[in-house]
Amino acid sequence: MIRTLVSLLIAGVMMTQSFAVEGKQYFEIREYKLKENADPTLLDAYLSDALLPALNRMGIEPVGLFKTDSSEEQESRFVLIPLDDAGQVAEIPAKLAADKAYAEAATEYNQIPPSTPILDRVRSELLIAFDVLPRLNQPELSKNKEQRIFELRTYESATEHRGDLKVEMFNSGEVPIFLDCGIQPIFFGQAIVGDKIPNLTYMTVYPNQEAKDEGWKKFRVHPDWKVLSKKERYANTVSTIHKWNLLPLPASQL
Repeated sequence: MIRTLVSLLIAGVMMTQSFAVEGKQYFEIREYKLKENADPTLLDAYLSDALLPALNRMGIEPVGLFKTDSSEEQESRFVLIPLDDAGQVAEIPAKLAADKAYAEAATEYNQIPPSTPILDRVRSELLIAFDVLPRLNQPELSKNKEQRIFELRTYESATEHRGDLKVEMFNSGEVPIFLDCGIQPIFFGQAIVGDKIPNLTYMTVYPNQEAKDEGWKKFRVHPDWKVLSKKERYANTVSTIHKWNLLPLPASQL
């Protein structure tokens, strides 16, 4: 079955090459960094009951809401917002400001005293999807609200050119290896705007930690990866890797 999925994915890429730019989605990733020992209750309620429904009313879905697991040094919440047009990211603030239901649902969060903030900052980046997966993939695990864990990774590159080559590496064969190893992608995106440029960011999902560990174990020894990773063209394309282990909030649509 995995081989069939790989074949379908490659076929899909070939079919969409002529209108890849028009067919690609964009992704805004927001990280809400909590202060040490801050209570996330109001933030979780804001994201689940105010922001997510308001984005859905704009036609933006599925929206992912995630929390870092206990292994992370600083607790955060991540929001994944899929967009069909890059210009939508500039429209969201004005639409939120005009949304009365959003304003009512966000009241408690907006009234958090500045003397006792719960957030360090909100970090955001805007990504454009890779050719090999031009639109967000909503897995069955999410549709059925089954147990699942996610991993978010950001790969920084030393120069824009090296970053482009790493994206090329994914498009030219790395993603099918993921699928063959049971690593299911949610999205792959190259940063257009953000604080770690040049970089790419991607998210994967698993039913549990054991499946995640097994998938990456298979990936590291996969014969196709051994060939691809030794190509001189792709040497030194990644300078720094950031990883986050994430769990979905109950309201998450991913």
